[in-house]
Amino acid sequence: MVRLDKKAKRLYVLDTNVLLHDPAALYQFEEHEVVIPMTVLEELDKHKNGMREIARTARQVSRTLSDLTNQVTFDEIQRGIPIPRAGGTPLGRLRFLCYPELEPLEHLEESPDNCLLAETCRLRDERPDASVILVTKDINLRVKAAALRVPVEDYLTDRAFSDSDAMLDGVRIYPDTDTSGNGPWEALDVEVEVERVDHHTFYQLKGDLPNDWHLGMLVSDSENGAGFEAIVREMNPGQARLQLLTNYRHKACAWGVHAHDSRQNFALNLLLDDDIDLVTIAGSAGTGKTYMTLAAAFQQTLDAKRFERIVFTRAPISMSEDIGYLPGTEEEKMSPWMGAFHDNMDNLLRDEHDGSTSWNEDATRTLIGSRVQIRAPGFMRGRTLNDTFLIIDEAQNFTPKQLKSLLTRAGRNTKIVCLGNVGQIDTPYLTANTCGMAAVVQRFRDWPHAGHVTLRSVERSRLALAGEELL
Repeated sequence: MVRLDKKAKRLYVLDTNVLLHDPAALYQFEEHEVVIPMTVLEELDKHKNGMREIARTARQVSRTLSDLTNQVTFDEIQRGIPIPRAGGTPLGRLRFLCYPELEPLEHLEESPDNCLLAETCRLRDERPDASVILVTKDINLRVKAAALRVPVEDYLTDRAFSDSDAMLDGVRIYPDTDTSGNGPWEALDVEVEVERVDHHTFYQLKGDLPNDWHLGMLVSDSENGAGFEAIVREMNPGQARLQLLTNYRHKACAWGVHAHDSRQNFALNLLLDDDIDLVTIAGSAGTGKTYMTLAAAFQQTLDAKRFERIVFTRAPISMSEDIGYLPGTEEEKMSPWMGAFHDNMDNLLRDEHDGSTSWNEDATRTLIGSRVQIRAPGFMRGRTLNDTFLIIDEAQNFTPKQLKSLLTRAGRNTKIVCLGNVGQIDTPYLTANTCGMAAVVQRFRDWPHAGHVTLRSVERSRLALAGEELL
């Protein structure tokens, strides 16, 4: 980021990728002026055709600009269009930048990025009374702007948390120093009352509670051999209500799946809790996210009959080169991205004694196929999912807007589970603190029917564990 001065008035020049990333970016700069160059308008025009998400977003931006310019005169456009605020007076203004005879940057070829830099440089020279700042999500463009001493910033408004923070862990560990095994209360300055209601144990805490506590959080006395594990059900100033969790380490909760540590036990409790509608599970590769989720889904769909179907979806984004168009039905087209589903099904249906699997048996395949739907996220818009266990895999590759479209599909008696690893993002312009996974975890932090946990222990193999640590 380059900032040459700190004048009171600021002019923010927006790059195309900022508007495509957040169509509401125009309204995020408070009392300052927003400038859209002609280069950006031309790029939006190139992107507007088609049925892809980027085309829909480009058309949305164009409609927003059309609404702003529809009721104003030419003179008002020249002076700057007031940007309306909800329930208040306009603060900033929108300006369009057009230079019929723009001199290109010396020694640089004429590309959209270089044209945008040239327009910003000329605006900076014409407006010595203001700070002209280029806003872009393109890292390479930011580097070029810095080299040319052009003030440049990243678009930060959509970040769920700052770089100095980390995504919520969902867990607080307090080593148990109480020999009675009644909980980690010596580490907390609180009064404790215990009560049992309908076969559940609750702990009512009063006193000086930690500021980082939130609803749906695990409170434990150890990562592995925990003697106390509870979820925060209620939070009020100076008091909290915790519910003791079920121990699934030795008691098989679903299809023979056991928890190996405190975090996995918490994840299984969230997945099987009727009062939790939204579960987010983060963790590196091999921590058992998909495995435990599928086990809980089949337990509640095929055995407990709580749900009628399981819908499995994920962003069809390749890690490397795309393999091109695929033949077949929607499920057949999605099958290359469903390897995680099929691999975990093999493990869930494998006989522990002889290592064989019943996955290939016609009866098993028919039973699973009748209850499981594999769907592409692009075809979920407009649907209402009732009595459904919806699994969103690789949620870190969705934008907040895309995940919102999926979460709002929930109808009557629907549970949604988002799985992801913010360290493995393949979508351009998304980072660990701007992806949809981070936004969902942060926004639902204090909602009583949501829970989040970050898994730590890798269950795949010693090779996978070493790869996670060393690479």
